[in-house]
Amino acid sequence: MEDQGARKGQGAPVSAMERIDLKRLADLLHQYNAIGDKIADVIGRPTERGHVGEYIAAQVFDITLERSARKRAYDGRFMAGALMGHTVNVKWYGKQEGVLDLHARGAPDYYLALTGPEGSAASSRGATRPWVIQSVYLFDALRLLGDLRARGIKIRTGSSVRQALWKAAEIYPEPRNTTLVLPQEQRDLLALFGPARGTNGANAHEDDRGS
Repeated sequence: MEDQGARKGQGAPVSAMERIDLKRLADLLHQYNAIGDKIADVIGRPTERGHVGEYIAAQVFDITLERSARKRAYDGRFMAGALMGHTVNVKWYGKQEGVLDLHARGAPDYYLALTGPEGSAASSRGATRPWVIQSVYLFDALRLLGDLRARGIKIRTGSSVRQALWKAAEIYPEPRNTTLVLPQEQRDLLALFGPARGTNGANAHEDDRGS
């Protein structure tokens, strides 16, 4: 079958249905950009999943973020509770696919991962990565890196983390990791970012995987 992109490059006319789809897409992007501008006004940074996730985490978990968005391994520090003073790297993934973006050198004390629904790291065709929070995980960085190295797994962006470790690290909705036990107020705040009733929250670019 002839590639559609190649056909268009040869100057083939756009069909009426394709024009309708393009018009609809353009209208949706205008709405998307308008909402993005409003979100940027709230968080004070560009509307990217990483920035929004850091803002949510800072408000919910009392984290003071670093002024520079280019800090090597951590985004901020916990300012209260049992983890006060410890550094943390915040991630927000549209799906929990068993992968985590890690730093081989200069790791933070903890990785805090906000995720959408569980999924598998497969082809992105026809899939979505919603901007929702269904689960939160807290990983002790040294223990996590030690486990991965012992199993010969490379420390990098997109490192594969076995599901047993994800389960043990969960602090929301199930409080399996007692390193950080969430009071009801924090749980209620996280629940605000769950899927809208009757939807799967499919409202994000598929390639916007996380921070």
